[in-house]
Amino acid sequence: MSGLKVLRYVAWAAVAVLLGAIGFVTAQHYLGPKDGGLLSPVASIGGPFTMVDAAAGRTVTEADFKGKPTAYFFGFTFCPDVCPTTLAETQMWIEKLGPDADKVNFAFVSVDPERDTPEVMRDYVAAFDDRIRPLTGSPEQVEAMLKAYRVYARRVPLDDGDYTMDHSAAVFLMDSDNRFVGTIAYEEAPENAMAKLRRLIDNAG
Repeated sequence: MSGLKVLRYVAWAAVAVLLGAIGFVTAQHYLGPKDGGLLSPVASIGGPFTMVDAAAGRTVTEADFKGKPTAYFFGFTFCPDVCPTTLAETQMWIEKLGPDADKVNFAFVSVDPERDTPEVMRDYVAAFDDRIRPLTGSPEQVEAMLKAYRVYARRVPLDDGDYTMDHSAAVFLMDSDNRFVGTIAYEEAPENAMAKLRRLIDNAG
C-alpha cells in the first residue's frame, strides 16, 4: 500500500473518531445519563412560555413552575401508544415517590392544539393522575414552547384524510430554575427513571 493511501486511511479514521466523539457528547446532552445521573444545566433547552393549565382553567407561564423541578412530557390526546404509555408510567412514578411527588411538577404539554382543547386535555389527563398538569394553548403559544424546548413535532396526514402527530417521546427534566438537566427516555427502565427523579428532588433540596 502506498504512503499516500496509508495517510488517507489514517485521516478518515481520525475523522470517524471525531464524529463519534461529537455524537456521544450530543447524545449525552439531549438524552441524559442512563444510570440515574443528571447533567449540568443546559441553557439552550427551555425558556419562557405562556400556556393554559386546562385543569386550573387559567393561563400559566414558566414562572408558575419555578421553585420545584419539573418533568415535562410533550404529546397529544389522540396518540395511540406512546402518550398513554408515558402518562401511565408517570402515574406509576408519582405513586412510587409517595409524599415526595409533591416536590416535583409533572406536566403533559400538547403538540396538537387544534384538537387538544382545554376541555379535552383536562378530561384526558384526569384519567391518569390529577397531579399531572395538562398544558395547551393557541397554535402560536404551543409552537413557541416547542421551539424553546427543542421539541420535535410534525403533523402527518393519514390516508383517510385525518392526521396524527410525530413527536419527541422523551420526558424533559428541568431543575427548580427551569433549566434542562436531562431526560427520561421512552420506556426507560423503571429503576433508572426513579433514580433520575429522586436525584432531581435531592438536587433541588
